[in-house]
Amino acid sequence: MNSASDMHSSMALVARNLGASLGGVPVLHDVSLALPEGRWTSILGPNGAGKSTLLKALAGVLPHSGDVSLLGTPIQMVSGRLRAQQLAWLGQNEASADDLTVLDIAMLGRLPHQSWLAPPSAKDMAAVERALRFTQAWDWRHRPLGQLSGGERQRVLLARALAVEARVLLMDEPLANLDPPHQADWLCVVEALLNHGTTVVSVLHEITIALHAHDLVVMRDGRITHHGPTQDTATQQALTSAFDNRIAIHAVGAQWVALPANPLPRLTGRSVP
Repeated sequence: MNSASDMHSSMALVARNLGASLGGVPVLHDVSLALPEGRWTSILGPNGAGKSTLLKALAGVLPHSGDVSLLGTPIQMVSGRLRAQQLAWLGQNEASADDLTVLDIAMLGRLPHQSWLAPPSAKDMAAVERALRFTQAWDWRHRPLGQLSGGERQRVLLARALAVEARVLLMDEPLANLDPPHQADWLCVVEALLNHGTTVVSVLHEITIALHAHDLVVMRDGRITHHGPTQDTATQQALTSAFDNRIAIHAVGAQWVALPANPLPRLTGRSVP
């Protein structure tokens, strides 16, 4: 049997009794969870469940009560530089200077690895090229960010997060503005990261895509209602319950999909009253 210390060291992130507020209103209530290394965990739940707040608290970008450990060490004991090397973050609607080139934006992901005012090294350039090619943004590397569409910008911001080459990657709504083919490409990126041992934690509204994850954290009203393997019946029941049984989980081939639980009303062509 593994000791408690062995189990703790195999966890990418451990949270105990997390609480957080937004605008003085409590949003996260006494949340505890442990996320194992090298797996993909998706955080799901209805709007207002606290998903993004939980992710921000785990990333250390939002003040919170309670404790968080990163790769076995209390996060407050990890230096800012080391934390930025070990944990990469992609948030919602992140602002970036529109006059910076795509290459410049992606290179920001290498700052935790660089000495103060040092120019990018060959290793930095190689990491940025890999990240931009992963997200199919390499051909735009000399274009200003302001010239890109919303979906193209999102791919560049993902490349910036990938360029960190962190052991843990947290992503909040990474599929925003991406069309279905590029959502499929994102899944391929996640698979490649997992093959390299990276821990991936995502908040997604696209439930069918989230069902590709190893594990699901189901939230409602700022609390975790269930945390378990995606394929488990209990996990899927907790997910449908979180959405008031308005969705149903079905097996299609080798994957799970989420569909409306009730048939959609047929359009008759009459005016809506």
